Amino acid sequence: MIMRSSFVYGTRALAASMGAGLMLLMLPALAQSPKVGDSPEARNMRLVGYNDLQARSAYQPTIHHQGDRYIAYVGHHGGTVDVPKPVNRLTGQPESSGTSIVDVSDPAQPRYLAHIPGLPGEYEDGGAQMVRVCDGKTLPKADASRTYMLRVFGGRAHEMWDVTDPAKPTLVTTIVQGLKDTHKSWWECDTGIAYLVSGVEGWRVRRMTQVFDLSDPSKPVHIRDFGLVGQEPGSVGAVPTELHGPISTGPRGNRVYFGYGTNKGGILQIVDREKLLNGPKEPTPENLRYPVVGRLDMLPFNGAHTVFPMPQMPVAEFVKDKDGKVRDFVMIVDEQILNECQEARQLVFFADVTIEAKPMVVSNFMVPEASENFCQRGGRFGAHSSNESMAPVFYKKVVFIAYFNAGVRAVDVRNPYQPKEIGYFIPSITQATDKRCMKIDGVERCKTAIQSNNVETDDRGYIYVVDRANTGMHILELTDEARTIAGLP
Repeated sequence: MIMRSSFVYGTRALAASMGAGLMLLMLPALAQSPKVGDSPEARNMRLVGYNDLQARSAYQPTIHHQGDRYIAYVGHHGGTVDVPKPVNRLTGQPESSGTSIVDVSDPAQPRYLAHIPGLPGEYEDGGAQMVRVCDGKTLPKADASRTYMLRVFGGRAHEMWDVTDPAKPTLVTTIVQGLKDTHKSWWECDTGIAYLVSGVEGWRVRRMTQVFDLSDPSKPVHIRDFGLVGQEPGSVGAVPTELHGPISTGPRGNRVYFGYGTNKGGILQIVDREKLLNGPKEPTPENLRYPVVGRLDMLPFNGAHTVFPMPQMPVAEFVKDKDGKVRDFVMIVDEQILNECQEARQLVFFADVTIEAKPMVVSNFMVPEASENFCQRGGRFGAHSSNESMAPVFYKKVVFIAYFNAGVRAVDVRNPYQPKEIGYFIPSITQATDKRCMKIDGVERCKTAIQSNNVETDDRGYIYVVDRANTGMHILELTDEARTIAGLP
């Protein structure tokens, strides 16, 4: 199924009927940005449900199967210059953007339950971007009857909330505060170990790692601080790229994958989890090197926003080979920063890490810019993030990439050496969609564009994509051959 605006369809039909010469004359029209009222654009994906998230700029969605319900916990950026505090329609009061809590048990009719205000401020200076959720019954020392939410408070603190009743969240404790920045943390629900992206005074970067034991969410225990050699207090020389976020495979996989950099100087760092937690903890160069088992340095103009592990993948092409028929991979997703292609393109890379000491990029995925003149649509065009759920429904089969003005892309990764796009969905812009501006020869130019920011999936097979430009949350599902590839009925 493919849906595009009637304008684009009409333009292409006219061009086909009148020849290539007229097509050249029509190119400026094709480059126009989508407008309010245009249909979404889709292939092998369809819209199931929608919530506008009170027109708040959204970052991380976490979908939690909570009792007999599915609840979406969505982290937000700060407000805009025009609307620094959007109105919470549940209370009628303006509130600094923080965390939205939405019941998505019926994905066709998502129901907004609560909003928890975040740090006052606009864009990256405010909000509460990051959220993770664990049940007390899985955490080793927690109240088994409770459900807990770990979130950031802007760039200043990490907080723990009780969301047992998601419509009535209550603060449990502030884990750590007085930070220079925060970002994309990870929390192991089976052990309680959390890898918090923090900016601790004395460290030479805004973002490094604080490891905490949150097995009892009401009593946080600090284990250690960690980062790249050269970031630690007292070091000299060049400062390595700051942390963006980690993903852990827990005690069973015994690996933590750290992604450093956003749109430049990207680094994939592979760390032995047991050595990280139980090795020497003083942040000396020797101790920071001790748990590291592998590292891959990206090109200077590519980052490492999300590093998603896919270990023990059988590669069908190698099934008759004596060696190497099962391999370990990490998907590395960069983040585009500048609007309208004013920097090197940020892509998705697949690294073979079977030999951890010598990881190697073996393929990449990108959306062709010319397919829809994305550089001229406005806003960012390029990769940003992937889903992070390891539920069997999609894991090691299909991944979903948030691609800013190119929406969300579904990618078949069963052969990581040849990733293949199998579907996409680009939402329609709305009256709430925020403009994106840049200066050309000193003159500011603004365009309104979809900015699909982050994406997550649940164990039922639904896809949740949230928008950086205030357009809300779209709940999607695969259709046709993409659904077959994922093994869905």
